[in-house]
Amino acid sequence: MTAHRSIRVHGARVNNLKDVSVEIPKHQLTVFTGVSGSGKSSLVFGTIAAESQRLINETYSAFVQGFMPSLARPDVDVLEGLTTAIIVDQERMGADPRSTVGTATDANAMLRILFSRLGDPHIGSPQAYSFNVASISGAGAVTLEKNGGTVKERREFSITGGMCPRCEGRGNVNDFDLTQLYDAGKSLNEGAISIPGYSMDGWYGRIFRGSGFFDPDKPIGKFNKRELSDLLYKEPTKIKVDGINLTYAGLIPSIQKSFLAKDVDAMQPHIRAFVERVVTFTRCPECDGTRLSEAARSSKIKGISIADACAMQISDLAVWVRDLDEPSVAPLLEKLRHTLDSFVEIGLGYLSLERPAGTLSGGEAQRTKMIRHLGSALTDVTYVFDEPTIGLHPHDIQRMNDLLLRLRDKGNTVLVVEHKPEAIAIADRVVDIGPGAGTAGGTICFEGTVEGLRASDTITGRHLDDRSRLKDTVRTPSGALEIRGADTHNLRRVDVDIPLGVLVVVTGVAGSGKSSLIHGSVAKRDGVVAIDQTGIKGSRRSNPATYTGLLEPIRKAFAKVNGVKPALFSANSEGACPTCKGAGVIYTDLAMMAGVATPCEECEGKRFAASVLDYEFGGKDISEVLAMPVTEAERFFAEGGAKLPAAHTILKRLADVGLGYLTLGQPLTTLSGGERQRIKLATHMGEKGGVYILDEPTTGLHLADVEQLLGLLDRLVDSGKSVIVIEHHQAVMAHADWIVDLGPGAGHDGGLVVFEGAPADLVASRSTLTGEHLAEYVKA
Repeated sequence: MTAHRSIRVHGARVNNLKDVSVEIPKHQLTVFTGVSGSGKSSLVFGTIAAESQRLINETYSAFVQGFMPSLARPDVDVLEGLTTAIIVDQERMGADPRSTVGTATDANAMLRILFSRLGDPHIGSPQAYSFNVASISGAGAVTLEKNGGTVKERREFSITGGMCPRCEGRGNVNDFDLTQLYDAGKSLNEGAISIPGYSMDGWYGRIFRGSGFFDPDKPIGKFNKRELSDLLYKEPTKIKVDGINLTYAGLIPSIQKSFLAKDVDAMQPHIRAFVERVVTFTRCPECDGTRLSEAARSSKIKGISIADACAMQISDLAVWVRDLDEPSVAPLLEKLRHTLDSFVEIGLGYLSLERPAGTLSGGEAQRTKMIRHLGSALTDVTYVFDEPTIGLHPHDIQRMNDLLLRLRDKGNTVLVVEHKPEAIAIADRVVDIGPGAGTAGGTICFEGTVEGLRASDTITGRHLDDRSRLKDTVRTPSGALEIRGADTHNLRRVDVDIPLGVLVVVTGVAGSGKSSLIHGSVAKRDGVVAIDQTGIKGSRRSNPATYTGLLEPIRKAFAKVNGVKPALFSANSEGACPTCKGAGVIYTDLAMMAGVATPCEECEGKRFAASVLDYEFGGKDISEVLAMPVTEAERFFAEGGAKLPAAHTILKRLADVGLGYLTLGQPLTTLSGGERQRIKLATHMGEKGGVYILDEPTTGLHLADVEQLLGLLDRLVDSGKSVIVIEHHQAVMAHADWIVDLGPGAGHDGGLVVFEGAPADLVASRSTLTGEHLAEYVKA
């Protein structure tokens, strides 16, 4: 039986793992530590959890597997003793504008059933309370095959949905600023349209010229009513141009379909800038932002409509549901009570069910996903957590630790990837991976107890008891950014002055209003560069060189020296290997079985056509440049024949944020969460702005890297920038020149500034939760 008491991994080689072998005891809490990019996620998520999910998928029939994503077997020799893995990761919830906290957790589904049973007046099935279902009715003849003949019958149908007809269940409506769509003094042929991608040289020009609805040489300001209406509002219409069937649509229906169907936060920066310029989003006047039809809002239980219930803070809603005593729906009420109580217990009682899912931070999204597992009767499951303390104030970390221990005590195996010492402290066993990041990591440096880790000479062991001291002297502000009457989300008309020219840290428990204050009142101002927590989008064709804009000067330099065009030096363009189309691997699709990826024999995984590799710059071809780590590339482009200041500047920024070990051509899909955020930080550091806003930059950072981050923040401030950091990490608080603390609690218990001043004064007064935890941290 002893063989089944642990999960055995032998010879794991996923990403940067170097033949890792480890035994993880079951029914214990094991924490995986190591610097960002050392291989923790590759072992826990890419190997153990991935293989568990793949094996579960294989138990389904081939028919069902055809509908599921096919997973390749991880590169590992032996995996034994696996149990069902449930992954609770940091992936942000989908940015679908129709997704809310309620729809993402099934709480809305239960409320809809509740109102359809108890609501007065009764308006229909649960669909009648859903803002994603439109009301529709129709009638007509249908043809049926009956008794060997065809029969025509009249049929009618109607669906009563809860969607507000004006805003189509989105809660806001948009108005267009027409002056931003076109220049009225120009004609179409003179380039009057200023919508990104709408050039008269391509298909759009062909459609506009050939539509016959208006004269393309006439200035738009001189169009008559019908011509202007056709240009702006015409619904999609089939037209024929030069014998080709095309579809013409007015500018506004086209923008609604191509841009506004997406969430604003998921757009490319230049498209987002255009949409924010052209479209003003206002709360829907018909449903007052509730997304629901009048009928759905009129049906009530004890004077509360479903819209009122979703707008309540969840902790208040839980109290309201507890007071409902209705035997006919007792099982439903019990399940709903449990779900709402789980929100409160996990520290998310300050949210409301109507909150759009895309606005949750990474930590909030992760805890929302945990809710379904808290009361689960399943045992002997492997729960895999990716930094569950992200976005948590030190005050809340204790609560999260209790939840993890409860999951373990129910008979489950809990695996946690974590950097915070308070969370590492509760581990039964620690596995430290390193010693460095990228190619310098991927080996196991230590296995054992937390005490053993402290005594070990690994980088994590040495830094486990690190404590930042309060600064002896703080910088003097050069001015102040005034915020007056801030009332975004739960803020209660906050007035505060944010000092400029210094390092300001904004703190407070999760849900106290930190992000609402800074992103709501500062981020949109001129000269402000905001770096938030949204993940960077990237396919396996994207890499640090393409994402940071580094490839542009490199391609131009190669092209100039060799007298050819820059497109040859892109694996996504003309320079791509013809066999693998620049992917470096050949994918073979095997239907419901996992696809097979084999390195391309033609280019040997280099991704470029052989002829392109004959061109060199500074003695290296383009594939050799992309294979260089950042530190080596920084030296290469610094001097001599390969001197390239534009590339060197970007590389220096990447090294500054601690990514010197990354190779320029490494796919973004293989980077860890912390690495992606730092790439984003490096990219934005080049922007011209006087004020930088960083949202929890310590996310995914090892204790040893936090020091490096503090050095980077100091350099930014010393170069004349003002830096505002939203952060929970006590080391960053202690290093601040000025602290703004929000609270005292979360949701409607927060939204006030409870302290502003120097960190030393906060520690001395211990007047807030943050003050108490910071005082304990610096041992004041």
